[in-house]
Amino acid sequence: MTDRNNLITREGRTKLEIELDYLWRTERRAVTVSVTEAAAHGDRSENAEYKEGKRRLREIDRRVRFLRKRLEVLEIVYYSPQQEGKVFFGAWVELENESEKIVHYRIVGTDEFDPHINAISINSPVAIALIGKSVDDEINVSTPEGKKIWLINAIQYKSFD
Repeated sequence: MTDRNNLITREGRTKLEIELDYLWRTERRAVTVSVTEAAAHGDRSENAEYKEGKRRLREIDRRVRFLRKRLEVLEIVYYSPQQEGKVFFGAWVELENESEKIVHYRIVGTDEFDPHINAISINSPVAIALIGKSVDDEINVSTPEGKKIWLINAIQYKSFD
């Protein structure tokens, strides 16, 4: 059985791979050079540039370790024509509430959710309510403000743009 926390879209994995490559090949090298130059200025205990550089190197190394371990376990979920007509991982869904407000969400993995682009985690209450549903189905979602009812207007496996 696949762990829902390890699911990712192809785009999400590519984004993480690009971040890892940038941190390791570009940013870490640049910070290492600046730390070396700062160390050459003498007393490291009072050298703010040196201390800041070392702190940044630790942050980079921590993120690199995390990304390498994470990329080993992530499982890309590819689109399948059998998904058409139902909401599954990777779907773009158009929802409408009782006030006729329309929203679009994409169901993605925990590593790629981003509220600024309406990418919601597969583990979010809305996504859990949506999985397996079809157009014209209603979903009930408990929120801090109470129960919300949404109608599914459309399901796509590409952006609504």
